[in-house]
Amino acid sequence: MAEYKSKLLIIGSGPAGYTAGIYAARAGLKPVLVSGTQVGGQLTITTEVENFPGFPEPIQGGDLMQRMREQAQNLGVQIIDDTITEIDFEHRPFVCSSENANSFVGDSLIIATGASARWLGLPSEEKFRGFGVSACATCDGFFYRNRDVAVVGGGNSALEEAIYLTNFAKNVTIIHRRDAFRADKTMQERVAQNHKINVVWNCVVEEVLGTENPLGVTGLKLKNVKTDNTTELAVDGVFIAIGHHPNTDLVKGHLKLDSEGYIITGENSCETSIKGIFAAGDVRDPQYRQAIIAAGSGCMAALEAEKYLNELGEQKKPNSEAV
Repeated sequence: MAEYKSKLLIIGSGPAGYTAGIYAARAGLKPVLVSGTQVGGQLTITTEVENFPGFPEPIQGGDLMQRMREQAQNLGVQIIDDTITEIDFEHRPFVCSSENANSFVGDSLIIATGASARWLGLPSEEKFRGFGVSACATCDGFFYRNRDVAVVGGGNSALEEAIYLTNFAKNVTIIHRRDAFRADKTMQERVAQNHKINVVWNCVVEEVLGTENPLGVTGLKLKNVKTDNTTELAVDGVFIAIGHHPNTDLVKGHLKLDSEGYIITGENSCETSIKGIFAAGDVRDPQYRQAIIAAGSGCMAALEAEKYLNELGEQKKPNSEAV
């Protein structure tokens, strides 16, 4: 068991966490960053990234996160590959316990634990993840120009993904397990009016079909929930749009969360309901879920944490006028 002490402890290692570390290190805060269970965050399961500024050629998601990690380390961020399992919110400084029985102490915390896509839970889905199976149309839609794709889901997110994909794909098929969408009426009307979108009702994906060499999706095996009949749908890619869940189990019951479990922060701020604790990235963002926005909020959180720590330091200074 080891103990790590820092003015600023960052929990999470996606774009938000690494960017927070970079800014905090440059501010002289000597931050400690605990990487978490998925080192590098969701981008590590993404293949080519074309929409992150500064890279004229596509970069693999894992490579991008490795570069961020190295940049943070080169600037002095101490990165510990461990997972925080408990935070003592009642005492200052904050004391955190980890999976590896380490103790982390910080005068301030940045929670950057991200959000995770909900998946179907199929072995074939996991096999082709990043090779035709995606959970982000904004990230990967461009790669399906003039190709056939499917979207699984029936809420606003699924319909938004489908409409977005029509900017690139030849045809988009929405697969929904019910006979009516859960999305709002406006979204439903937009889908109905889009000639590129087809809908398969009352069906679930039973298996993702594909080739081994090269690894890639070629279709889906669908099962009708009312008749149990199975059919195959030829597609080049499938986008799972059944929602995301924020990784906030660590802070439930302590920080204020919204109805979906995302951390509530102040307006134009990363401040949470507990002074000295800030949130950055997808853990506070149910809307955009983009790496560049997560990185920007990491910068905000670090700047706000620096301001908080400066104010804290001023409060701790002895009164020079005291007799």
